[in-house]
Amino acid sequence: MAGETPLSDLTFLGRDSALARYIGRPVNRFLAVEAAGGILLLVATVAALVWVNSPAQGSYFDFWGASVDIAVGGVEVFADPLGALVNDALMALFFFVVGLEIKRELVTGQLRNPRAAALPAIAAVGGMIVPALIYTGFNIGGDFADGWGIPVATDIAFAVGVVSLLGTRIPRALKLFLLTLAIVDDVLAILVIAVFYTDNLAFGWLATAAGLLVLVQIMKRLRIWAIPAYVLVGAFVWWATLKSGVEATIAGVSLGLMTPARPLQTEDEARRVAEWLRDKAEVFLVDVRWANFNIVESRSVAERLETALHPFTAYVIIPLFALANAGVVLSNDVLRGAVSSRVTLGVAFGLVIGKTIGVTAFTLLAERLRIATRPRSMTRIHLLGLAIVAGIGFTVSIFVTTLAFEGDREPIEAEVAAGEVFEVARDLPEGGEVAAGEEAELARAADEAKIGILAASTVAAVVGLGVLAQAAKRHGHADREDR
Repeated sequence: MAGETPLSDLTFLGRDSALARYIGRPVNRFLAVEAAGGILLLVATVAALVWVNSPAQGSYFDFWGASVDIAVGGVEVFADPLGALVNDALMALFFFVVGLEIKRELVTGQLRNPRAAALPAIAAVGGMIVPALIYTGFNIGGDFADGWGIPVATDIAFAVGVVSLLGTRIPRALKLFLLTLAIVDDVLAILVIAVFYTDNLAFGWLATAAGLLVLVQIMKRLRIWAIPAYVLVGAFVWWATLKSGVEATIAGVSLGLMTPARPLQTEDEARRVAEWLRDKAEVFLVDVRWANFNIVESRSVAERLETALHPFTAYVIIPLFALANAGVVLSNDVLRGAVSSRVTLGVAFGLVIGKTIGVTAFTLLAERLRIATRPRSMTRIHLLGLAIVAGIGFTVSIFVTTLAFEGDREPIEAEVAAGEVFEVARDLPEGGEVAAGEEAELARAADEAKIGILAASTVAAVVGLGVLAQAAKRHGHADREDR
């Protein structure tokens, strides 16, 4: 296949075995497809819904509610359900990769040029403000008004995956617009999580986390280049952040943003080193190590880590997150309640209508005010299609749901979510019935929000893809460069 990286026959994938030909290489090619992460996310979501609505429903909540106790040398590191381990630990690694992407874009990518980044950045702001206002309009004065942050996020993997299905029929400038919009959206969503979904701060732990981040900066200035040293300090940053009451994923983003995004060597210098090694009459192991370091360092640490970790986060962590959090009981009563639920309606209208209006209106306003200029290849129908696709708010929207409606739950979460409210209440001490009732309300609101997210993301993906396909048909193959 043209453009594919050659596979060495020294490895399993490069060999001519039947296993490599019919399983290994096809899987490798699938994972290289831009939409692969979104497909796995969709599969995991369907699996969660099937599991939780099957006769084995109880096992779903038992599995993700199972207690995980991690201690080192008698010091408790983590003691929460398995689902919380996914949300607080694995998702911190996902947000670390998000931080790496943001840092790379700020230093060497689209966000480096303020003028080029202005339009998608303004569009992202509009795509957050309008959905938040729509949700608040549905829920103002209600018990679940805190969920306004749920419909403000765009899922990068799903949104870019949907657009990539159209291949070269969509101009590259449009894909860059959507990618930059989603990255700015992530930055703003992270700020929303840090500021509005953090409470009960432990300032001692927070100061410890801040001090460790300063230590990371000092290590960078001293040119300490041993990645294991940063992994060790980063683990303590995560732990201190978790203990501080701040959402632990903020530690991942902070470390990602601090990672060097400029290489130590230029490509020309790396090429000269490679030529020196090639022409050397006698090559020793120390020569190979020295050359390897100098050649590798022609790519920044941020780029190398992003390349190494992206497959793990996209193909393992995010599907696991969906499997742990997308399980919603879709009984007749739940669906009937969701149809009239202000939470469901606020989330669904916020994502589909709010994103479309916000992204489109703010983009056209920025253009009218001459703050920024649309790429030549982006027609208004293209813009509308991208705005609709931005309403796919899957991963971060579900994550904010867990913070808005499930963040303060007690260990009875699994039983309450499984619908065993009365059995739980019976075993609680006096006054516990009220607590169980509050847990049930939170569980119901979370499920209604997730139904809204699933429905809205599906509508946004299908309708947005249809609009973009129509735009491609109407305007033909628009692969010209924008000047």
